Amino acid sequence: MPDDRKPKDFTEYHFEVPEGHTSGVRLDKYITQFVQNASRTKVQKAIEDGYVTVNGEIEKSSYNMQPDDVIDIRLPIPPPPEAKPEEMELDIVYEDEDLIIVNKSGDRVVHPAYGNWTGTLVNGLMWHADQLSKEDEDTVRPGIVHRLDKDTSGILVVAKNDETHRMLSKYFQTKDIERTYWAIIWGTPENKKGTITGDIGRNPRDRKLMAVVPDGKGKHAVTHYKVLEYFDHLTLVEIKLETGRTHQIRVHFANENHWVLGDTKYGGDSVRYGSNTGSRRQMFNNLFASMERQCLHAKTLGFEHPRTGEFVEFDSHLPPDFKHVLETLRANCK
Repeated sequence: MPDDRKPKDFTEYHFEVPEGHTSGVRLDKYITQFVQNASRTKVQKAIEDGYVTVNGEIEKSSYNMQPDDVIDIRLPIPPPPEAKPEEMELDIVYEDEDLIIVNKSGDRVVHPAYGNWTGTLVNGLMWHADQLSKEDEDTVRPGIVHRLDKDTSGILVVAKNDETHRMLSKYFQTKDIERTYWAIIWGTPENKKGTITGDIGRNPRDRKLMAVVPDGKGKHAVTHYKVLEYFDHLTLVEIKLETGRTHQIRVHFANENHWVLGDTKYGGDSVRYGSNTGSRRQMFNNLFASMERQCLHAKTLGFEHPRTGEFVEFDSHLPPDFKHVLETLRANCK
């Protein structure tokens, strides 16, 4: 098997054909059934190039699978297309010679990735940087310091040079940064202020999702919250993160049976508490249709400015869809 590439250049899979499998399915067809986003042509090329073995041996695409066969696959990862500047409207909260504070919309992906190579925040920032370079004759290279999920709106800091990027990244690593989120959650927490702890790792039942896992099986995570406003079986909370794990807020609250309203991945997109009939049911159906994402917004961000040493704090306004949900709850669920 070719091994001149680094491991990160491949996606690896391991399959064992179950005993009850009916013989006669071709190797290429069998693999295509189980490998996401892998076309039959791509699989056939990988088999031809020796990146697939059956029981340790290289076989042809036409090989008929047998019960107990062991398949090992290393599919080469194609290089991502180069990100290009795209003109788009950005909600810039603040900007100076070192950094940009941008309020991300709830439908915008931050980084280009599979399925979203264009239209991302990075594409828009590259275009913005090009315009600045034309005006000042200096090269501006925007660098994302931290991320937000696509369906989470709110405030992000972007570095405009390498030194600022290095220092801001260090702040996030050492937790020398203050950030708050607003979320609407199902149910009513027992206390007006509280802390949720629990290691976060991959969900063993679905590797695309995260979950609270036993201690030592994931990454340590701590979420602080306080209640801002009560509704009928829902609560507006302000959240401060002590750690920054993938989907941390959504996973921690879901594990406490306080799913973030509208969260399609972790169970917040159905009526969890209260009646689900009549006008109330219709109201929530309308809210889910209009929101199309979780009610989670990165509200504020504070840190020591890398150049001046002064503590700066930035606030972002709530997006229209989040405001609409709040106004509806205040009018109908008090």
